[in-house]
This record gives sequence, structure tokens and C-alpha cells, in this order.
Amino acid sequence: MAKPRNRKGSASPAASSNNQIRIIGGEYRGRRLHFPTIEGLRPTGDRVRETLFNWLQPMLPGAACLDLFAGSGVLGLEAASRGARRVVMLDKSPKATAQIAANIDLLGVTGVEVHCTDACQWLTGESSRFDIVFLDPPFAADLLQECCRRLAEGGWLGSNARVYLETDKVKELPQLPANWTPLRHKKAGQVCYYLFSC
Repeated sequence: MAKPRNRKGSASPAASSNNQIRIIGGEYRGRRLHFPTIEGLRPTGDRVRETLFNWLQPMLPGAACLDLFAGSGVLGLEAASRGARRVVMLDKSPKATAQIAANIDLLGVTGVEVHCTDACQWLTGESSRFDIVFLDPPFAADLLQECCRRLAEGGWLGSNARVYLETDKVKELPQLPANWTPLRHKKAGQVCYYLFSC
């Protein structure tokens, strides 16, 4: 179930005033939002997001997007700001999902839902198809390979879907489904990020 949302305009007390993210494009461009202090939570930076969403922009309007390790929620909210029709965000941290829900209300955005759940377990349930999937798990957790397998085998990917992967630059990508075609990749600081067509 989606986490209960705070009243519109409120911010969760779990978020520090220093923990802020900024929407960089679309309808909510320039809006600043809070995220909580949680070990391993590292919002995707502005520079990486700008590149990623330039890659995705042609297919974003009307797209269905899935963010499996939402953390701050910035990827899903950026997608919604740029015209995604549906955005589903998952995170197993109650603090993270409560703050994402508060940010959804603060923006007044529709078509966006957040669930407090384990992403790999969620992928064993009844599937629906997504056009874009964001996969940015905690670097130490080694969850990419299993999540990618479940995405590919579980019927979660629409025709010609895009999957975004983000990893620590010192780690190589795990074995991915054979029919996934690499489209783009870049490095920024300690991060490597990739876009695949599926």
C-alpha cells in the first residue's frame, strides 16, 4: 500500500534542512525537496540526472516509470515533472517512503505512488508493464543481477523499454539478460551509469 501522505505543503521532521534535492527540469523545475538522513542513501546528482533525462526525454511524455530503490525519490519525481504518465516508487525504508509521500503532496503531482516494500520481493508479484525502469540500489547490496533477472523474466518491461543502472565505478556490471542492448554509459565521480534497451 502507498504510505500515508502528510498534509499538503508540510515536510517530514525526519528530513534535515541540509538534505535537499532540486528538480532540474519540466513542470516542477527549480523546486527544492527534502530527503531523510539514511545510511547508504545518496541521491543521484544534478549532473548525472541532467544527462540521464536528456537520454530519456524523447520517450518520457506519457511513459510508465518504475523506480525500484527510490531513496530520495528524485528520479521518479524528475520523471513525473517531465511528463511521465505513471510513476511507481519503491523503498524498504519507512523514513524514505514517508518523505517521498510528503514531497508528492508538496508538489501536488498526480499519477505518482510510493510503496514501502522490498524491491526484489515486489518483483515476484503480479506484473504490469513499464516503459522506463530506474535501478540504483545501495552499492554494497549486490542486488542488480537478481533484480534485472526478475524484471526480464517477470513481464515487467514494455516493448522497447529502457532500464537505467547506476553502480560504483570500481564494480563491473553483473551478467545481464542476453537481449538487453547497451545504449549509453558514462562516469561521474565515483559513479558509473548505463542505459539499456530491452
